[in-house]
Amino acid sequence: MSLVTNSPAHSSSSDDFAAFLDVALDSHSSDSLPNEKAEGHNNVETERIKRHKVEKLENSGEDILYGVEEHSSEVLSKQQLCSHPGSFGNMCIICGQRLDEESGVTFGYIHKGLRLNNDEINRLRNIDMKKLLQHKKLILVLDLDHTLLNSTQLGHLTPEEEYLRNQMDSLEDVTKGSLFLLHSVHTMTKLRPFVHTFLKEASQLFEMYIYTMGERAYAYEMAKLLDPKREYFSSKVISRDDGTQKHQKGLDVVLGHESAVLILDDTENAWTKHKENLILMERYHFFASSCHQFGFNCKSLSELKSDESESDGALATILKVLKQVHNIFFNELSEDLVDRDVRQVLKTVRSKVLEGCKVVFSRVFPTKFQADNHHLWKMVEQLGGTCSTELDPSVTHIVSTDAGTEKSRWAIKEQKFLVHPQWIEASNYFWKREAEEKFPVEHTKKQ
Repeated sequence: MSLVTNSPAHSSSSDDFAAFLDVALDSHSSDSLPNEKAEGHNNVETERIKRHKVEKLENSGEDILYGVEEHSSEVLSKQQLCSHPGSFGNMCIICGQRLDEESGVTFGYIHKGLRLNNDEINRLRNIDMKKLLQHKKLILVLDLDHTLLNSTQLGHLTPEEEYLRNQMDSLEDVTKGSLFLLHSVHTMTKLRPFVHTFLKEASQLFEMYIYTMGERAYAYEMAKLLDPKREYFSSKVISRDDGTQKHQKGLDVVLGHESAVLILDDTENAWTKHKENLILMERYHFFASSCHQFGFNCKSLSELKSDESESDGALATILKVLKQVHNIFFNELSEDLVDRDVRQVLKTVRSKVLEGCKVVFSRVFPTKFQADNHHLWKMVEQLGGTCSTELDPSVTHIVSTDAGTEKSRWAIKEQKFLVHPQWIEASNYFWKREAEEKFPVEHTKKQ
């Protein structure tokens, strides 16, 4: 159904359009997916004369507060006074006036064709923020691929992965399985260990969104696997079709204040404007095609017939971090709730990871490279450690790829920690100082 050509807004009363929108959106808030067509057109005529004040926009079981002022009885006055908070197909959702200029942001994942202006977005965010804080909740935006799951095209399975075809779990009850064959998108998908427990516990603390660079059809299929009863995400499934920038993700399409949003994603470059909100995830490489995609010449978990640990894997680790951040935000800060910023809490928690560590790098950067511009140098500082180019008794760690360098030998002589650069990255992913003995440094063979 076209919201423009089939809406009653072409009649003399703008109330007709408001009534139509009400019916369409009430229909949308059923168990159907957001891209399904709204029903209830036959109910429009019975609602034509009814004047109303919309207080809540029922959207797939989730309330999106959308209060508006009651209208004047005169159509012209309504159109003149209306602030045009949003539109469908260039037609104001309140007064029905056709709008020539596009402004604001499209929220197609909420309802196809819905566009809200910036003032309305800010108003909704303020209302949502108040509601969230009352329920002691924050917002969590979750990436799909390599964060919550791993998918591969069937044609990309290696000979060593063919055994997986005989180990598919039933789609009848996805909560009891983790490996699924989805013919609709020609994909085999493996859910990351601990994901069901993660979502269940995180949902008690956060209002959650899915945000993927995948296509909408794929995003909906993954949402069915992760949330078959639509308890966690409802219609808050954002795909690349909904973004406002190509190859980028942004919080402009999330109806929440940035100060209350945390992001879980394996790709830092996707969030160039929101790195302070980001918790970088260790990538989940279950399938060989995933390893090849990122240039790893190694066996995948599926080829090794192995998997991440349920209790000590990435999701279990990050859930602890999320609970810690949530607790500090609501229970340990002195500012008024509305003035608190989860980004500052995240920064504080991160700065405790390598607190007390002083690091010197050896044969990690190119000779003429500006050391303090290297991402590992910056990572150490973000984790609360300090970096130096000089050796002195206060140095605690030498980070090197070769145990034969002068600085590496000094570390052994002075009984300092000698670790591979992966020690820093692992500490960053797992939000704790990893055991140094897990990251030994070997002698590099001379050519």
